[in-house]
Amino acid sequence: MVAGILIRSMGAFLAVLSFGLVLELPKKYLFHAGLVGGLGWLVYQVVEVCLVSEPMAAFLSSLMVAGMSHVFARKLKAPVTVFLVAGILPSVPGASIYRCVYYMMRDIRILSTRYLVETLQIAGAIALAVFFIDSVFRLVQQFTSNG
Repeated sequence: MVAGILIRSMGAFLAVLSFGLVLELPKKYLFHAGLVGGLGWLVYQVVEVCLVSEPMAAFLSSLMVAGMSHVFARKLKAPVTVFLVAGILPSVPGASIYRCVYYMMRDIRILSTRYLVETLQIAGAIALAVFFIDSVFRLVQQFTSNG
């Protein structure tokens, strides 16, 4: 189980790295963006294994992704979105969206609705986590500049 989680996290690292290459992310940021995505996916899997809900796993992993993105952005003097967009990629609820549309097309409303609600919960959890971390970093920045 642990080996599987680590292998999938390394896969997420490579996927985010590849995504960065496709988006022509500057090479000096590729490793850090991949690290953010891989560690974010690691957190997602660990929380999910602990039998917590998928939206909670998405929220906690997105907190970590957003936090690391802000730290790397300040350390490397880059925009936060360079790391955030790439790092959040593994947590995006693509499978839930697919299942929602699949069951909608097959006219199975109960399952379609279930996956729609799940998709909205995960997307909302990601957005809430990013907003929360961004707000914390802005408050800290204001507090330190007003010193």
